[in-house]
Amino acid sequence: MNTSEIKRRRSRRVYVGSVAVGDGAPISVQSMTNTPTIDVAATVAQIRSLEAVGADIVRVSCPDEDSTRALKEIIKQVKVPIVSDIHFHYKRAIESAKAGAACLRINPGNIGSSERVRDVIKAAKDYNCSMRIGVNGGSLEKHLLEKYGEPCAEAMVESALEHAKILEDNNFFNFKISVKSSDTMMTMKAYRQLAERCDYPLHLGVTEAGGLRAGTVKSALGIGSLLMDGIGDTLRVSLTADVTEEIKVGFEILRTLGLRYHGIRLVSCPTCARRGIDVEKVIKELEVRLEHLSEPLKIAVMGCVVNGPGEAREADIGVCGGGNGKALLFVKGVQQEPINAANAADIVAELAEKMAAEKAEAKK
Repeated sequence: MNTSEIKRRRSRRVYVGSVAVGDGAPISVQSMTNTPTIDVAATVAQIRSLEAVGADIVRVSCPDEDSTRALKEIIKQVKVPIVSDIHFHYKRAIESAKAGAACLRINPGNIGSSERVRDVIKAAKDYNCSMRIGVNGGSLEKHLLEKYGEPCAEAMVESALEHAKILEDNNFFNFKISVKSSDTMMTMKAYRQLAERCDYPLHLGVTEAGGLRAGTVKSALGIGSLLMDGIGDTLRVSLTADVTEEIKVGFEILRTLGLRYHGIRLVSCPTCARRGIDVEKVIKELEVRLEHLSEPLKIAVMGCVVNGPGEAREADIGVCGGGNGKALLFVKGVQQEPINAANAADIVAELAEKMAAEKAEAKK
């Protein structure tokens, strides 16, 4: 499919702080902290690391009163909108709203009486909080498991719509929905069914996807397939890895589909015996040195002159092995003087920094 053919599903728009979600807004990328929330310094440091790689939204767990008390201090020290995951306790939702949370991750059917639901909705309205209904295939309600016999897409969708109705009956529509499972195919089926039955923004993810390699593959297939269908307004790639990897993979999925360009897109060959430049070494160095750049740039690092010049010309900055210790350098499709292959990473990094700065300045 050509990326221009992706037609996004029409949905309502909600806001998580200043970040628009749904109704054609750019697809936002999220992650979640894994530090103890009561450790304010550690949690702030982790959120700032996520901000540095482009996170649009960050979720923080608030299971107890000490955590919601800490949340207020955390929010003061970070820029990104914060979602409070309050588990099952309605008081934590109210405390989080008062503390400045931009969104509450809450399933209203799990917090008790209708009075409690109304209290949470009032707090959300008073403090301008949106909500996310988050259905997980591993924690479905007992009556749905009895009805369907096992976790399945139909049960997840029914659960989501039951929770949504509670909010709708209380005249609250400022929410998005997720229906996640560790089973990629079940997740995809659930989102497709839900997309047909409501117009709320959808938060995509394959939950408990695994480590960096397996989790990336599962998420790319699950989230990517849904995005190709036009489904999805925000996403989280769930990885058992450094939390910043979730943001990097999320943006890579969006870049690959042409849905959002953020940061450096690196194109490189798998290398072969013809290579005249250490492609692997250069790529590893550039991944580290350029990950702080948010301006969209395409950089190609190719091993030899067979396919290399063609790819290099199509990039903002391209380099390919030319033999005899030299490398061919291209900037915006124009070939430059050959460079020392051993200095390729330094030269490309310096050019990328300059080009990104120029792009940022042009936006002002």
